[in-house]
Amino acid sequence: MKRPAWSRRLVPMIIGSVAVILSMEVAAPASADTNPAQPSLKELVQKRSKVNQVGGSQLSESQAPGVPDDELNRGVPRSSVGGFLAAAHKRDYARAAEYLDLHSLPLGMTESQGPELARQLKIVLDRVLWIDPDLVSASPEGDQTDALPDVRDRVGRIAGRERTYDLLLQRVPREDGVSIWKFAGATVADIPQLYEEFGYGRLERVFPSWLFDVKILGIEVWGWAALVVIAITTLPIAFLLTALLMRMLRFIRAELAPDFEQFFTGPVRMLLWVLMARSLIDLTSYSVVQQALSEGKTLLVLALAWIVLRCLDLTAKWIARRFETKGVTGSRVLLRPAVILVKVIVVAGAAILWLENLGYEVTTLLAGLSISGVAVAFAAQKSLENVFGAATLYSSQPVRVGDFCGFGDRVGTIEEIGLRATQVRTLDRTIITVPNAEFAQMHLENYSKRDRFWYHPCLKLRYETTPEQIRYVLVEVRKLLYAHPKVLSEPLWVRFRGFRDYSLDLDVFAYIGVTDYNESLEVAEDLNLRIMDIVAGAGTDFAIPAQIQFEAPARMLDDEKSKTAESQVGEWRTQQALYLPNFPREKVAELRGSLDYPPVGSPGAATRR
Repeated sequence: MKRPAWSRRLVPMIIGSVAVILSMEVAAPASADTNPAQPSLKELVQKRSKVNQVGGSQLSESQAPGVPDDELNRGVPRSSVGGFLAAAHKRDYARAAEYLDLHSLPLGMTESQGPELARQLKIVLDRVLWIDPDLVSASPEGDQTDALPDVRDRVGRIAGRERTYDLLLQRVPREDGVSIWKFAGATVADIPQLYEEFGYGRLERVFPSWLFDVKILGIEVWGWAALVVIAITTLPIAFLLTALLMRMLRFIRAELAPDFEQFFTGPVRMLLWVLMARSLIDLTSYSVVQQALSEGKTLLVLALAWIVLRCLDLTAKWIARRFETKGVTGSRVLLRPAVILVKVIVVAGAAILWLENLGYEVTTLLAGLSISGVAVAFAAQKSLENVFGAATLYSSQPVRVGDFCGFGDRVGTIEEIGLRATQVRTLDRTIITVPNAEFAQMHLENYSKRDRFWYHPCLKLRYETTPEQIRYVLVEVRKLLYAHPKVLSEPLWVRFRGFRDYSLDLDVFAYIGVTDYNESLEVAEDLNLRIMDIVAGAGTDFAIPAQIQFEAPARMLDDEKSKTAESQVGEWRTQQALYLPNFPREKVAELRGSLDYPPVGSPGAATRR
């Protein structure tokens, strides 16, 4: 059954959608509706210790010049805010109420509600507003540049559904008349409305209060409970969705199911789980600490890295199959280290992205990594040269594993092309190991890729040879080459090249139309023997260098054969069949393949007949 065209694009569509969702989710900025200055997790860890120090008596600022001496460190706005946060963190709401101005409360509110109001303000601040103590004034007169009255300072703003609430500090007289800083009465009056909008609401009336007051790692117990419930609820749904995706894939593209099974049952399942869990968590109002943890996107970054790593594995499998299809199986040696290198880069990028989300400055880290990378590159320069040499050998493929080649002044068969070096087995059956960087720069002669073998002997005849004998040898050797079934007819020539010190030279130029080296030797041997017969039949002989002295009597030339050869040449002249300097095409066609090969007497000759 032919599947529809859209089914073949299903897997790329799913992978592309996953990548888009992850990139949008990871790169999405923090929500700034209620807190435009949402702190990172790093800032929370650092600033929390500062809050405790500012509010603690051991770092009291009462000894600074001009700062009123106050038991609760309310002499300046910064220490007053720090004291409130420190007391509230210890759940000492009676002490925290001392930092609230309860003298001008609206109707229906009494000073006895101070601890409860302190508790509600602390919950609101934990949930929607992070106060950075470093940004609060440390002067007894407060911030003189905030366009507010001298007796007031703003520590933050909270955007509600209907209005924006200003959190103000006010300089008020103590019982003894000394001016100190407290949360302003207007802000205290807004606490019930803030708590109504940003507090726990009905949850606090259903569950015990300790679930909202006790914190573990900065997160209330109820927050941890909600996270566990959401995680347990969404995990089975993620399993079900990935199972449906795999079932659909098996139906549409069954051949892809084995490769993509781990992809869907691993990172895609985790991605769906994280996205569903984050969506449900976003529907619930959670604290600033939870927001900071959420903005770290730890699980999302992990899912993204996992998906990219699995995609690299799938891509590597696909490329390996392409290599096998094209017969370039040796290139798979480079595939694994290349994939590992990309994986290391992906993991490093994911770690940097995660650290950036947590609020850490990665610029310095990247600068350090770049310097370290340069140092490593210099240290591994030779190794990298060999790796690039291997890449060159696999991409251009001047030689392959199993090829017989010449390199430098040596010859041998390629045994292995590794990442560092190439191993060649020589004719002596030894192994030569050559670094890839050096081997790739050599002049490589690949004998295994020859489509024919060059046959080019030089026939050196004695000076006693007559011109007629030379003409006889020229014609007969050409006939031999044209007639031989293993010799290509073009290009082909046999020429009287010239006079040497001790010989008359005839150059033979032809190609043996075989690709096997051993077979070429067999054909060349047959041609050599037949040429010897022709030379002997012409009544002449091969020359011996004059420098060589031999005591045996010189062999006399055969006069009878010489006359026969001369007679034959004369006959050719008479018949206009002396095919010099060239054979006519019709004669070449007539001679082509007419010679018996293998020669008479060999085992193959009888079979051919």
